[in-house]
Amino acid sequence: MNSMTIIKISAMWCPACIIMNKFWNEIEEEFPYIEFISYDLDMDEEEVKKYNVGNTLPVIIMIKNNKETNRLIGEKTKAEIMRFIKEIDT
Repeated sequence: MNSMTIIKISAMWCPACIIMNKFWNEIEEEFPYIEFISYDLDMDEEEVKKYNVGNTLPVIIMIKNNKETNRLIGEKTKAEIMRFIKEIDT
């Protein structure tokens, strides 16, 4: 199995981030073999700086075999995120 990491960058003041946080734990439970890392835009500035995040949050970055494969930007539904992960996870 390929190693996969999903990095979520959000902020406490971001409405879309708050909405997505409601189902994020469910997504993590669905894929226990994926490493999930969450960063706060304001509190984790040094880490976030590496990912060249624009003005729209949240940002979900897929990393497979130590290489960024894709990213989702902005509010997404749980179904959209699940479908995205399953496509990358093949």
